[in-house]
Parts: sequence; C-alpha cells; structure tokens
Amino acid sequence: MTEANVARKTHLPASDLAELTGLFGIGEVLDRRHLADGLMNVNWRLDTPTGRFALKRVTDVPLDRLRRNLAVLPVLAEHAVPACAPLPTVTGNVVAEVGGSGYCLFPWSDGEHVRGVDLPLAQVTDLGAHLARLHAALGHAAGVANLPAAPAAITVEVTTATEAVRKVDRLAEVVSAWESRDAFDRAAAVALEQRRLLLDTYADLRPESDIPAGPHSWTHGDFQFRNLLWAGGELAAVLDWDRLGVRPYAEEVVRTAQVQFGVEGVFDLERVSAFVAGYRSVNPLEPDVLVDAARRLWWKRMTDIWQLEFHYDRDDHSCDDLFLADEALLHWWTERLDVVERAFASGGGSQP
Repeated sequence: MTEANVARKTHLPASDLAELTGLFGIGEVLDRRHLADGLMNVNWRLDTPTGRFALKRVTDVPLDRLRRNLAVLPVLAEHAVPACAPLPTVTGNVVAEVGGSGYCLFPWSDGEHVRGVDLPLAQVTDLGAHLARLHAALGHAAGVANLPAAPAAITVEVTTATEAVRKVDRLAEVVSAWESRDAFDRAAAVALEQRRLLLDTYADLRPESDIPAGPHSWTHGDFQFRNLLWAGGELAAVLDWDRLGVRPYAEEVVRTAQVQFGVEGVFDLERVSAFVAGYRSVNPLEPDVLVDAARRLWWKRMTDIWQLEFHYDRDDHSCDDLFLADEALLHWWTERLDVVERAFASGGGSQP
C-alpha cells in the first residue's frame, strides 16, 4: 500500500469523529492516536473526559456478521474468557455506521502485544490452555446471542496443485510485466519460480480428503499476538473477533502455533510443543488429529499467495513483510515436514 493509500485508510474525518463521540456518548476527544498493530482494520486510542477507549473501523467483515460476533463477547466474559465487551451507542447499537463505514468502541485494555517467541515457556503453555478454554466457552455460547449451533459435519477445501500453479503463473506474468521492478518485485519473481518447483515436487503430499479430522465448532479465527494483550505475565485481553467461525479445533491450534512460533523463517518447536501441551491439558485432541491439521495448514501455505494478490491486485503493500517471512518458513517447514508434525503430535521434540 502506498503512503497515500495508507493515509487514506487511516484518515478519520473530524466530522465523522464528532458524530461517533456523540453516538457513543463519550464526550470530546482530548487526544487521538492511530494504533498501527492491526493489519486489516483501523484502530485508534481515544482519550476523553469520560475515559480512554479503543475505536475500531471495520473494513473486511460484513456489519451484520460483526454485530452477531460482538453479541457473543458478554457471554464469553461470563465463562472467564478475557474478552472486552463493546460499548453500545446511545440507541443501544454495538456498531455505529458513519461516513459509509462501521465502527465499534471498547473500553481501553492495558497490556502489551508480545510475540509468541518472546513469551516464557510457562506462558506459552498457559496460552494453549487459554485457547482450549476459549473453544469450550464458545461451545457454551452456541445458540446464544444469535450464534447458531455448529453443523454436525464440515468440509474444508483443499486446493489442487494445478489450481495453485495457475495462480502462480498469473502473478508471475504480472510481476514480469511490471514497469519499474524494485527489490520486492525481484524477490516475488524468485519466490514464484521456487513455489512452482515446490508444487511440482510435493504435489503427492496434498491431503486427499476435504473432511478434516477431529472435532469442530466455533473458533476465534485469528488468535495471534496482534490480538492478544499481556499484563503482569497474564493474558489480559483477547481482541478482534471479526473472524469468529466454525472450524476444526485442531486447525486453530496449528494456525495459532504457526503465527505465534513460526518467526524469521523457522519454527520454535520447543514452544510449539509447549503450546500444544497446554491446549491438550484442557482439550485432549488426539495426536493424529493434530498431524492432520498440521499437514493441511502446510499444504494451504504451499498453495496460497494471498499477500502477493494483495500487493499486485489491490495495491495493498501492508502484508509484504508477511509474504517474505512466510515464504522462508514454508521452505524450512517443507524440508522438516516430519519433524514439525512430530512436535504437534507428541507435545515434545527439540529444535533440529
């Protein structure tokens, strides 16, 4: 995303802000600060005479789904999940529509975002247990606050190697035709060529079934450090419930571990094992279920180039760094596929 696009995305017109503060009844804004931690939505800290708040402009979720998701948070809080319930407007709505956008407001939560690899092992284990308890609480919330019960069975799409190569070839043509190629374009061209070779080499390891192993129900959808606040060594808040949805539990366990502990091109397998052990201490998923989920996520990363689609199709460069890091991790992971899966299955293992 260009600087001009970033400025447009983060701009909050004074008239919209005045309307929002009136709708939420929080008084005049004394200080406002854009929060750069989020990747998709836009967030600000607001200081007013009535307190400090987090204002969120939601850009990538339908507002009716957002209202449904936010209505679940008070129920989760009753089950000891550290979820911040949204504040209603003066008319009782949890989403205010102003200037063509949807906004929600939360009490400010103190704490800091800590990368998974920077957490002590004890906190890593606690984090796994927190995720398991969150899953259990969402199970209790199903049927409450317009959250329907999870279906009896689900399927998960498994992209074919042919489909993935088609996407790679299309983007490779786009990059090749780019008039003024910079360092990112050159790195993308190399990565696309390497991805094509990986897909050719490992196509036979594609998961055969679209039916994932293990139990499924409602999950958070983006349980990672940008959406977690820590204070005093404890998990203080779970943020950003936009992607609440029905998924296999193991899928969220494995994805969380990858985002939290797959950093700088390698997995911290000691922390992966500690995290999984913490989860299984509350919800004892079977090892083969976790291996199935790990293999599915690896294949999803193998066949997905969404960051490049953002960059070249949308002129959105906000996830460029994610692509470069994920590409390095994909190669490291592919070379150690069995080692990574053993770490998920056993709750043990050491860094190779």
